[in-house]
Amino acid sequence: MSYANSRIPESAQQDVHEHLAARVARHLAAPFRKPFSDYNRNALDLSLAGWDGRAPLVLDAGCGVGHSTIELARRHPDHWVIGVDQSEDRLNRRKPYPAAMLPQNMVFVRADLVDYWRLLAEAGVSLARHYILYPNPWPKIGHLARRWHAHPVFPFIPMLGGALECRSNWRVYAHEFALALSLVTGRDPVCETFEAASPLTPFERKYRDSGQILFRVTIDLNPTGVARGGVA
Repeated sequence: MSYANSRIPESAQQDVHEHLAARVARHLAAPFRKPFSDYNRNALDLSLAGWDGRAPLVLDAGCGVGHSTIELARRHPDHWVIGVDQSEDRLNRRKPYPAAMLPQNMVFVRADLVDYWRLLAEAGVSLARHYILYPNPWPKIGHLARRWHAHPVFPFIPMLGGALECRSNWRVYAHEFALALSLVTGRDPVCETFEAASPLTPFERKYRDSGQILFRVTIDLNPTGVARGGVA
């Protein structure tokens, strides 16, 4: 089987979902109040336990096997980098470096992002950088509600501030994410194609090597308009 054989998500949906704007408006009008799980509260405490309270924070949301978290920690040695994923199996998979060579400015935690994002907001935590890298696109038309930008938790994401970046190999997902961000923030994010010269995730490398077009949505949510911690 060839390595570079990844396919673009297939869907009958070829453009932004016709119900996305109405769904985002509904979530803005009715704040999400699902009770928090204790294990997610514990995950928040664990993720901040090694933080000195001063280093800029980076969140790798849905980090999978954690390669992106490691790379982000290497690129930003003066930041505290948190990799969050709901799968213990993915988090425990073998890393690309032995433990002794892993960056010390990072932590992996198992948590449900639906709770974790809201707990960060409740705690008043501000991020310097926030990455949502290649989330499950749920490409079927009927799966709209499963995409992050159509989920009730989405309005909490911009509350965390920082330089937010979402990457996808599905054009529709990127355009939807950008639209939802503009509806929630009243600002215009950048939605563009890019070349992954130094891939952050194994999926990104495979998508690139398969010849796919990659998309990213970026927005600076800092009040000053300057991303804390420098340029990625």
